[in-house]
Amino acid sequence: MKNLETIEQFNEWKNNENVMMYFTAGWCPDCVVIEPVLPEIEEEFPSFTFIKINRDNFIEICQEHDVYGIPSFLGFSNGKETGRFVSKDRKTKEEIVEFIQGLS
Repeated sequence: MKNLETIEQFNEWKNNENVMMYFTAGWCPDCVVIEPVLPEIEEEFPSFTFIKINRDNFIEICQEHDVYGIPSFLGFSNGKETGRFVSKDRKTKEEIVEFIQGLS
């Protein structure tokens, strides 16, 4: 999983790749719960580039894309949003996999 470092990176990945944006924060207990299964999910979907976004560092991206709860996932392909799994609720591995399968 790649870590987002700049807004320019976000735009580059969003516009030119098949990406899964994962919004998180170090203080988020529900994010900590799913972190261990994310490498398995990433391995299961090699057609996606997975990007980890610390919402505290990129609050403007969150606002632009209506991401007000974490952990949350946004899918993009060549600049278009392909799906969103956005809420403040805890997510299970099964729910995340099902969401991504619905995009591919």
